Amino acid sequence: MAQWTSAVGAAQLARLLNSQQDRPAGTATRRPPAYRALADGIRLLVLEGRVPVAARLPAERELALSLSVSRTTVAAAYEALRAEGFLESRRGAGSWTAVPAGNPLPARGLEPLPPETLGSMIDLGCAALPAPEPWLTRAVQGALEELPPYAHTHGDYPAGLPALRAMIAERYTARGIPTMPEQIMVTTGAMGAIDAICHLFGGRGERIAVESPSYANILQLMREAGARLVPVAMAEGLTGWDMDRWRQVLRDAAPRIAYVVADFHNPTGALADEDQRRRLVEAARSAGTVLVADETMTELWLDDVSMPRPVCAFDPAGSTVVTVGSASKAFWAGMRIGWVRAAPDVIRSLVAARAYADLGTPVLEQLAVNWLFSTGGWEHAVELRRGQARENRDALVAAVRKELPSWEFEVPQGGLTLWVRAGGLSGSRLAEVGERVGVRVPSGPRFGVDGAFEGYVRLPFTVGGALAEEAAARLAAAARVVESGGSGGGESPRTFVA
Repeated sequence: MAQWTSAVGAAQLARLLNSQQDRPAGTATRRPPAYRALADGIRLLVLEGRVPVAARLPAERELALSLSVSRTTVAAAYEALRAEGFLESRRGAGSWTAVPAGNPLPARGLEPLPPETLGSMIDLGCAALPAPEPWLTRAVQGALEELPPYAHTHGDYPAGLPALRAMIAERYTARGIPTMPEQIMVTTGAMGAIDAICHLFGGRGERIAVESPSYANILQLMREAGARLVPVAMAEGLTGWDMDRWRQVLRDAAPRIAYVVADFHNPTGALADEDQRRRLVEAARSAGTVLVADETMTELWLDDVSMPRPVCAFDPAGSTVVTVGSASKAFWAGMRIGWVRAAPDVIRSLVAARAYADLGTPVLEQLAVNWLFSTGGWEHAVELRRGQARENRDALVAAVRKELPSWEFEVPQGGLTLWVRAGGLSGSRLAEVGERVGVRVPSGPRFGVDGAFEGYVRLPFTVGGALAEEAAARLAAAARVVESGGSGGGESPRTFVA
């Protein structure tokens, strides 16, 4: 019986391996043998999750032809991977990827580290900050006071608590987009919202246009839903979208869904201007594409910036634009409350489909968010969040410029992330070595499609002060190891207590 559960074709594997080389050369002075470079490349693909564990690899002859190398090179690479525990083989069944005992399984998404590991590891993996106290405590206390009437009911509200739906609708109306409660569904975070939207509109095999790069966890969610991702490159710098490319993709590929983050885009921090928003809505309407606008970063402006109107302002009825919001970024990641704004018939379809998913969103958390909205606590909490993120951003920018002057980036005016070109180094190798020296950082390919952005890493504004300086120092140590062609095995992280 075969031990593999999926397969990677020779052409696909060659494309992924070649993407690791599409970057400026580093300063390493010695090149490994061809078989060693091939083995390292496959190992990194497995560790990054771009090639799944238990995926059958192509036969030696097929891969050799696709890579234009000798079969001996491929055979030696496979043998090295077997010796290291990253490949298993059996006569008649082929060879499939594995991870050595004790190694964590790779994931395409971004998962937070357990809190107990934070003494020795600086986690730059997730763009999430601690709760803005005392507002979390106050919100929960306010929710408990409002809970008794709901405790006498069944507690299932598939569309969300009526009071919270009305409050969210009122907030959109205050932003200049008249909205009825019937246009709102409360979800379990933005991820729950987008998952529901993908299942309603984007069945298996449907095309979904996505910004390139885009948010890693959303890309993985769409892949697992069976979508065919169509990447659309961002404009240069922090200027938002390349509308010529968007019009071409919407016209030629006719995707069922397009997913965008217009406000302080994750990971680049770009802010799409009002004209781009209007033109994208018009193009999506002409193509019959559902435009999903992720507003999770909307309120996280960190500088004095004039915010454009929301994407849904150009489609107030919600027939083309489906808007997703969330409390997780602007308030706290542990507050898993999100929402969808769309046309009433779309909301009814989403609610009906929810009966086969999670039924509803926890009542107590909904009451807590409603308390924040109704008392003005939300504005105070978000202002505190902006101050934290601003201080962290400035500290991280200064530390990276000091320790890694060859790394390139533009400083965004809002959001929670810095998108960094890593001085010609492999982002995948930096991520691998970084964990060994005590800093966890996601590499660029997690945010792309088919191995793009190998020369990038994403740095979130989650640490500040001395901890930001230490994180940059550890990244610099990882960069030196990667530049020298080493693995970082001899490095050990220092314990750092903030």
